[in-house]
Amino acid sequence: MLLLGLASAGPAAYVLCQQPTSDPLEGCPRGTILVRPSESVQSAIAALPRDASPQVILILPGHYTEQLDVKRPGPTALLGQTAHPTNRKRNRVRIAWAAAVVKGGHADAASTAVLTVAPVLGARRAAPADDFYGCKRFSAYNIDFSNDYAHSAVGPSLVVSLTYANAGFYWCGIYGYQDTVFVGMQANAYFYRSEIAGQVDFLYGFGTAWLQNVDITLRGCGGGITAWKGQSTSSANKYGVYVSDSRVGAANASVGAAIAATCYLGRPWNDLHRSVFFNTWLDGSIAPAGYSTWNNAPSGAPGSRYGIGTFMAEYGGKGPGFDLRGRQAGRVTRVLTSDEVGPYRTPEHVFTTWKGEQPNIEWIDPAAYIW
Repeated sequence: MLLLGLASAGPAAYVLCQQPTSDPLEGCPRGTILVRPSESVQSAIAALPRDASPQVILILPGHYTEQLDVKRPGPTALLGQTAHPTNRKRNRVRIAWAAAVVKGGHADAASTAVLTVAPVLGARRAAPADDFYGCKRFSAYNIDFSNDYAHSAVGPSLVVSLTYANAGFYWCGIYGYQDTVFVGMQANAYFYRSEIAGQVDFLYGFGTAWLQNVDITLRGCGGGITAWKGQSTSSANKYGVYVSDSRVGAANASVGAAIAATCYLGRPWNDLHRSVFFNTWLDGSIAPAGYSTWNNAPSGAPGSRYGIGTFMAEYGGKGPGFDLRGRQAGRVTRVLTSDEVGPYRTPEHVFTTWKGEQPNIEWIDPAAYIW
């Protein structure tokens, strides 16, 4: 058996563990836990020590119907077994749940998530103590996560919920409709060569998220793709969502025809919303204005949630959904120059620790960090 430390392991190391073999744990780090389709992934997570030790769980192909909750602080990796670790479309592990905030259902969006990575459910402390911060390096590889409550947006129905944690998703699928991904207080999230699907405000929160080479799939339109709530802090922060070298498009041709030129890149959850789309291809689903205010009212109007601190921007936009004249006429989207985009151009520029320290990228798989 090849013995590898999690702290230095990247896709090249995990590929050996993920390969289907007669002994599933061949090539895996010592102590890797194996989960079969007849077993529970959450039970394996619950069995891990709540300490700083690195831990790996290998999940065999199958459909798992359960909610996952990762509270431990130590590095934790969930691996989907696959012969094709760099081809997301050939993932063979699917973890799903069905829950939403609807009348007679859940009252709190946090309880609907398929995957939660947080020290406690719905953690909302503004300034955590060192021993309160959750998982400092969570990683998921080649796993599809889906909230199957409905086939349209009926209410908040989270797929991934992150708070006080650093989390990386590599070659994963994340499928929902409303509020698909929540990046909450003091959370950092990195998505690499993954797919995120939704309809209404499906990238939202008030932490920091970076999407690199991601397919953003529109299952419909409502609100915006991004909905961020900025925070005023004693030190400078760059909380927000950053989409780089990615692709935005309708789920299929019929959806594309129904939503043509009506979808927005985002809207401000409060007037400190920050998001940037860099060098990203947009299909014809995107509205000419790019972004919108909260209620589609003119910026500064009551209920617009758009103010001097709102930063909804693009750089190097391309595809039929990028309309420079439309952006200028809408007077909401900022089209950045190379100088203006500089402070946000790499994850190293935007991710901070909960103390506001930079850089904070050691939790990102180095093989998936391209700068």
